[in-house]
Amino acid sequence: LSQPLTEPVVVLEGHSKRVGIIAWHPTARNVLLSAGCDNVVLIWNVGTAEELYRLEGLHPDLIYSVSWSRDGARFCTACKDKSIRVIDPRRGTVVAEKERAHEGARPMRAIFLADGKIFTTGFSRMSERQLALWDTENLEEPMGLQELDSSNGALLPFYDPDTNVVYVCGKGDSSIRYFEITEEPPYIHFLNTFTSKEPQRGMGWMPKRGLDVSKCEIARFYKLHERKCEPIIMTVPRK
Repeated sequence: LSQPLTEPVVVLEGHSKRVGIIAWHPTARNVLLSAGCDNVVLIWNVGTAEELYRLEGLHPDLIYSVSWSRDGARFCTACKDKSIRVIDPRRGTVVAEKERAHEGARPMRAIFLADGKIFTTGFSRMSERQLALWDTENLEEPMGLQELDSSNGALLPFYDPDTNVVYVCGKGDSSIRYFEITEEPPYIHFLNTFTSKEPQRGMGWMPKRGLDVSKCEIARFYKLHERKCEPIIMTVPRK
């Protein structure tokens, strides 16, 4: 981006209701996934504005989150029906599904990790916030499950594949918790908590290509306040 844009480069039209989620393909150029309130997932060629795949009938309710696998061959979704699904977009089929991944009625999220496992956040039946790790080869029981607290804000997970660290931010919280994911039990290891004064209304983060590695920066978040956006920088100090 070298100058301000006033006109869109391309317009993608295909959803019948509002679009809430977009996700770029991790390896293929110009391939974008979109999910809307019509419970439909579309995959686009942004360069030609062409609709590549239309995935209908796989989700009976609102889609809360979508995450591509590391190689881009599959993606996982978290749905309002409390199920997580692993989907092959080329075949248009669900290759794995876990019903009632979290028992609570509040929103949950699911993200693919580098090794193909799935990390989810959600709520228990007693409305306690939970983290869980799942093996896509066997979704019967979670590999690891942790309960955090009883706050009511949805947990937003952000994953760093280089350090295998998951940062968890809760809407309405004033903290960011981070966990390391390992191959050994209990698999989800709490590392630390970053705490600030004001609650966050939302959270986004910078892709790795935008970090200042000369300052040992490993993550940069953008915390949405009521009237401002605050950058939060994570660094690993060197001696």
